[in-house]
Amino acid sequence: MYLHEAESKIQRLANIPFSELFSERDIQNIIVNKGKTGQLLELALGKRLDSANLDFDDGELKTNKCDSFGNPKETVFITQISSIIDELLTEEPFENTHLYEKISNLLYVPVCKDGDPHDWKFFTPIHIDLERKEFSSLMDIWEDDYYSICKQLKHSIETSRDGFIHTSNGRHIQVRSKDSKRSDGSYNAIYSNIYNRYVSNKNHAFYFQRQFVFDIRRMLGI
Repeated sequence: MYLHEAESKIQRLANIPFSELFSERDIQNIIVNKGKTGQLLELALGKRLDSANLDFDDGELKTNKCDSFGNPKETVFITQISSIIDELLTEEPFENTHLYEKISNLLYVPVCKDGDPHDWKFFTPIHIDLERKEFSSLMDIWEDDYYSICKQLKHSIETSRDGFIHTSNGRHIQVRSKDSKRSDGSYNAIYSNIYNRYVSNKNHAFYFQRQFVFDIRRMLGI
């Protein structure tokens, strides 16, 4: 399925209470597992859940918790960095990166979770395509964020007391820890072949900060 197809389908699902879209069992699963919302949207689109690198044939789907006015309540997860740490530390050209692949063509879907879960709803999707002229300013911001974050990560490794990477921020994008303990109580450490050592005792990931949502809504006059 292509993003433009998903966009049309989500527009038809927008502003309809979850009680009319999903079964009671599905709604209860959403309450228990907040990450289930995005998966349910994919199923509602008729998409089979899999482990493909991208959610759709030509791009990515991102859902995020918002209030009844569409204002974001959380940051937006993009992708983990453990497998691409050396790509970041060598400042691979932005358009050649895994990060660019994940954000260059994406469908952002706000999910209003105010009130009872039965009344939650998807809002109208926002399609961001960095190859389109109207998003050239976003391209500039995200490219600047990427190179700034790469430099911050390298600086942390070389100057921090523990020699590890730490939270690194751009205007819209940030890298911060994302990990949960394994059964043995350990975390997923990040190893760099460049430094020939571990550069973090926990996994980290790219996120869109809430400012991204405020800026994109202002850009589009929403």
